[in-house]
Amino acid sequence: MRRRQFITLFGSAAASSVSWPLAANAQQRRMRRIGVLMSQSSDDPVAQARNAAFLQGLQELGWTVGQNVQVDYRWSAADVEGSRKNAAELVALAPDVILATGGISVAPLQQVTRTVPVVFVQVTDPVGAGYVESLARPGGHATGFIPFEFGTSGKWLELLKEIAPGVARTAVLRDSALALGIGQLGAIASVAPSFGVELRPVGVGDVHEIERAVRAFAQAANGGMIVTVSPAAIRDREFIIGLAARHKLPAVYPYRFFATEGGLISYGPDTIDPYRRAAGYVDRILKGEKPANLPVQAPTKYELAINLKTAKLLGLDLPSSVLARADEVIE
Repeated sequence: MRRRQFITLFGSAAASSVSWPLAANAQQRRMRRIGVLMSQSSDDPVAQARNAAFLQGLQELGWTVGQNVQVDYRWSAADVEGSRKNAAELVALAPDVILATGGISVAPLQQVTRTVPVVFVQVTDPVGAGYVESLARPGGHATGFIPFEFGTSGKWLELLKEIAPGVARTAVLRDSALALGIGQLGAIASVAPSFGVELRPVGVGDVHEIERAVRAFAQAANGGMIVTVSPAAIRDREFIIGLAARHKLPAVYPYRFFATEGGLISYGPDTIDPYRRAAGYVDRILKGEKPANLPVQAPTKYELAINLKTAKLLGLDLPSSVLARADEVIE
């Protein structure tokens, strides 16, 4: 073999051998894309805290926005039509995985795609909604984290009677358009007879509807209120908390941030930590695992928060047994 031919062949082989690891390394380092579909508005403090927990979780797992991952956001503010539009826009961006909050976000995603992996948070009954085949084996392109089981809703009425034994009538704020609202009301109704309480369902479609119904309800004595989980109730929580205070209604809420923002008492899971945990599932999917094989996870702890200032304004002397169980007492 001539010397020139040998050098040419050797150089080509060397170049090829170098290109393989470089190509593989470039593939590993390529920018990945995450879509985030939130059911709150972008300026909601709770939504901001949830997103911060998600980004922190990604950072701890080696994903840095702008370096090896891009995050595209869409915020729906509990608007069904807005969620549909945003879901379509996110899928059109061809993300590697989408993080979605609540059924109001997951439902339109299911209509747009059955292939893009979805990690959901705050979906109470993903099996009943058809998002997964089972909690242990999701089986499709979605998995995630549930906030609680419907049976937990009955504890809200139990807690209301414990802090305000005279309550004989309870307004239950729920979204009747969501399976979530129907399920929570059903769980509360199943225990209401044992507590001798009459229930009055109140829709949360808009604040005017809520105000009219609660004002009429509060005209009679011995009333209380339970606010169930829904995107609308979270969006309008400041108005709802103020309405309960104005009509002197002892009220139980589903999440801690209701109590920290002036609500009397709340019982429910931490709504921030699941977003940090969701980052772990997103990480595993980006590294090649399938949502079908990642089990849907339930919360491991429920928090009881009490606002003593609100209790004082309502003239309530809270039982020491309740105060002793509280995870947080807001002075």
